[in-house]
Amino acid sequence: MDKAAFSMAMLRVLSGSIELIAAIVMLRLNDVQKALAVNSMLALVGPLVLISTTTIGLVGLADKLSPAKFVWILAGVGCLLIGILRK
Repeated sequence: MDKAAFSMAMLRVLSGSIELIAAIVMLRLNDVQKALAVNSMLALVGPLVLISTTTIGLVGLADKLSPAKFVWILAGVGCLLIGILRK
């Protein structure tokens, strides 16, 4: 099994687990303000997981990508992050 693919999958499993735990916490708190606070904390998890999994994938593909393709992928990830994080 490819180590990079396995690492990416495990990060996604961890991210999904965090999301599920946060949903359960929101249900248990049963308060809109507290649920919003929990949801706000989750706003950090998504982009961090995206950056981490993309980095692992790019490192795994580094020897197979041309420099031009590498730049295009980084530009695409940058556009995604700008779209996610800008208000």
